[in-house]
Amino acid sequence: MDRLTEMEAFLRVVDQGGFTEAARKMGLSKSAVSKHVSALEARLGARLLNRTTRRVSPTEIGLAYYDRASRVLADATEADSMVSSMQSEPKGELRVSAPVSFGVHHLSPVVADFLAEYPDVSVHMVLDDRFVELVAEGFDVAIRIGSLPDSSLRAKKLAETDRMLLASPEYIERVGNPATIDDLSGHMLLHYSNLATGNFWRVTNGNGEDRDIRAGGRLSANNGDALLAAARRGLGIVMVPNFFLDGTPEENGLVRLLPDMPAQQLGIYAIYPPGRFPQPKLRAFIDFLSERFRGIAADGWSSCRTRAE
Repeated sequence: MDRLTEMEAFLRVVDQGGFTEAARKMGLSKSAVSKHVSALEARLGARLLNRTTRRVSPTEIGLAYYDRASRVLADATEADSMVSSMQSEPKGELRVSAPVSFGVHHLSPVVADFLAEYPDVSVHMVLDDRFVELVAEGFDVAIRIGSLPDSSLRAKKLAETDRMLLASPEYIERVGNPATIDDLSGHMLLHYSNLATGNFWRVTNGNGEDRDIRAGGRLSANNGDALLAAARRGLGIVMVPNFFLDGTPEENGLVRLLPDMPAQQLGIYAIYPPGRFPQPKLRAFIDFLSERFRGIAADGWSSCRTRAE
């Protein structure tokens, strides 16, 4: 007899407290389940179950065997799932969370191409600049930009982006052009309120040291496009990833400040719940994103939006 079937029969008898319910769970006759358990005991040379007219319970040896056999069957089931997952075609709904601006400017055209290639997959994309609770809110994958906090979630780095300091010519003429990082503290800084650093901008100076500059402007917002619009109106200095821009800063009516400052790079990640074997739809989506964003330099996002569209 098959060893795994013998193990399963024994486990079901213990779980259900008897042969009748175990047989029903396995879709076998009661006598067949009894034969599997008897064959297991004969092969092991040990009594695993105490049998009475009223109930069935595991012996001390049976309890020890139950724990180990449970892990063996779980591993066998997971191995089967791995093979099925690797051979299955991607299908079903994929729930995706992404920041608003990145989602509109860069992710949306990629999702459209993904759907064209995988007709059995549908995507429910939610654009939101807050960090969603991936598992609790039922998302399969989220796009995150910046440093990732420690968590049990898995992450795939897709690309990098540079942050730029920008202001309008009118603002510079009125207030002046900062010559150093330290000069920023005397300016109106338009602040992105979702930063992990709170009310501070973290920038890297020429010595490679991180500096925290307090954002003392009159406007904070949880969306970069809103801040960029305010900067165009001369309300202050904004620091945004370059994927917000369509073309050069000058083509967007802005001036790049401190251009000699070291590159202020952020990682762009796909994060997803832990699991040894991601579903085919999720694996296909992450691979598709990785392929499409591969090769875009950290300073090249402002010139790739038209190509993506």
